[in-house]
Amino acid sequence: MKKKYFIIIQLLVSFSLFAQTKSINTETSKIKWTGREITTKIHYGSLKFLDGNISISENEVKGKVIVDMESLNVEDLSGGSKQRLEGHLKSDDFFSVDKHKTAKLEIVSSEKKGEVFMVDGTLTIKDITHPIKFNLDIESNKVTTKLAFDRSKYNVKFRSGNFFENLGDKLILDDIDLEVELYF
Repeated sequence: MKKKYFIIIQLLVSFSLFAQTKSINTETSKIKWTGREITTKIHYGSLKFLDGNISISENEVKGKVIVDMESLNVEDLSGGSKQRLEGHLKSDDFFSVDKHKTAKLEIVSSEKKGEVFMVDGTLTIKDITHPIKFNLDIESNKVTTKLAFDRSKYNVKFRSGNFFENLGDKLILDDIDLEVELYF
């Protein structure tokens, strides 16, 4: 009987050494977003996190992060232009922030390939969820990734070629690039 308890304790200790759940530091963690128009005009900015945690073991990563959509910030403009674009991005033409204050990224499964984890997850924006794939780099106190999502899948229609024709040089590309740094 003692041997059975010893094995259970040993397994629990082994699991706790290899699987660590870490809460993200919402003050230092960040998201940089980049959007592009067909004319090569680029806008970029940042978003902040409300909450999140990542469980890391030797061969698997799981977790979930909640993004504060109200923190949407435009960094390539200043003054009135900055305020107008931020207001427009928060409006119903884009992310409907008054109605959808958060977005969520959840890691469903992962596979380790060398030093990188290949992740299958779900991204929820405007209460619409779609699968997403990306790679995660993990360091001792930081997780980083670069990924892109198609805004048109989340009912973000403004000047999208998936919803409107003949936009010419007014077309806004559907892919939004994200660079994410999570600190613990």
